[in-house]
Amino acid sequence: MTPERLLEILAEYQTPGATVGILRDGEITEVAAGVRSVVTREPATPGTIYQCGSMTKTWTALAFMQLVDEGKAALDEPIRSYLPAFKVADPQVSAMVTARHLLNHTNGIEESFGDPGEGDDVYARMVAGIAEAPQVHPLAYTHGYSAALGYAILARVMEVVDGRGWDDIMKYRLFEPMGLASTSSRREHVDLSRAATGHVVRSPEEGPIVSPVAYLPRAYGPGGNLSSTAEEVLALAHVLLNEGTTADGTRIVSAESVREMMRSRVPVPDPYMFGPEWALGLIVCDWHGETVYAHDGSTIGQSARLRILPDSGLAITMLANGGPRDGLYRTVFNEILAELGAVTIPDLPAPVPGLKLDLSRYDGVYERQGVRYEVKAEGDKLFMTFVLNPTEARYLGKPDRLTYELLPVSDTHFIMHTEEDPQTVAIYDFRDGAAQYLHTNCRVTPRVPA
Repeated sequence: MTPERLLEILAEYQTPGATVGILRDGEITEVAAGVRSVVTREPATPGTIYQCGSMTKTWTALAFMQLVDEGKAALDEPIRSYLPAFKVADPQVSAMVTARHLLNHTNGIEESFGDPGEGDDVYARMVAGIAEAPQVHPLAYTHGYSAALGYAILARVMEVVDGRGWDDIMKYRLFEPMGLASTSSRREHVDLSRAATGHVVRSPEEGPIVSPVAYLPRAYGPGGNLSSTAEEVLALAHVLLNEGTTADGTRIVSAESVREMMRSRVPVPDPYMFGPEWALGLIVCDWHGETVYAHDGSTIGQSARLRILPDSGLAITMLANGGPRDGLYRTVFNEILAELGAVTIPDLPAPVPGLKLDLSRYDGVYERQGVRYEVKAEGDKLFMTFVLNPTEARYLGKPDRLTYELLPVSDTHFIMHTEEDPQTVAIYDFRDGAAQYLHTNCRVTPRVPA
């Protein structure tokens, strides 16, 4: 892909700038286009630093597996073995939740951690602050993505067994051994002369504007606060593609730990948007029969995508200062994959015309802290209303209630067409004639009892 073609695609999706990196058979190719900021108009380059959002989780998982290699931590040991005072509202979860549950997002703990501040004790404070946190679902019952809390608990375990803060663990266990000079976990350490600025789009007419939120709180660190370049993200991919070693042969984790990260999997209720399974810090995708490992990330105005294709000896990443837009990712990656003669991304499923469903089984309110969906049947159609919080609605320039028709793909899966990109939804786990959970964008929301 040429910079000119990338720029055309970015313009179509109203994304100011991006850098794409390709790792194939040990060689890296990069292409950049657009600008780092719509205000300064400074160009995006291969060296531009972007916020990686939840792609951070793959890095945190890798560092945790180092501790497993060293015998300092274990995947299936209760968290209380390392944090004796660990407590949530459910006594059984308090006693039984493990690192594996945190890594694969099956712990079910609500993200009720309050404001733990920006200090070096942030993860200790988060753990102390969840003593009354309820369960979204029972432990290990279903997959439900945890944006911040799950990996913050994991980070606190790492701090206790390693003796250093999470930021230093990442620096000395990963960034320095891997030779990464541009990757950091703290915004204060980012080279601002190379950093991208985040952008949001409130309306197509206005186009991208600088994001009102420049960075995520420190509470999101282990799950979302890394900044990096495309080349250095591909250094992570190299480790995963090459049994735990860097390009210069430095061993970061054991080959067995990489295999465990990839083969320990749980099913994802909505298998279409990202992938049908979740491993340890990795999404597992099925692209026309080829297994692909992935992780995405977004902050408020920046986005990151990584796809690793072991059978093809290939990895692709795209870092952008807008989005996330699923259509942008699919267009860019599919053109590159086709040029390389590699497998491409499967299309989202099409609705099944004439599928007869008892719509009353889905009808209801699905709600958890900060999230509310209202599913309602109207005649022979099903609609979902997403209730935005006022702050989110204001900075996105959207109404606080967005309603979309749910078009059935099966008796548990639906697709809806939003103003930007199609989105898939799973509504499932029927009891007493009613679905118990709604799963979309990796996150699970329980039905509110009538």
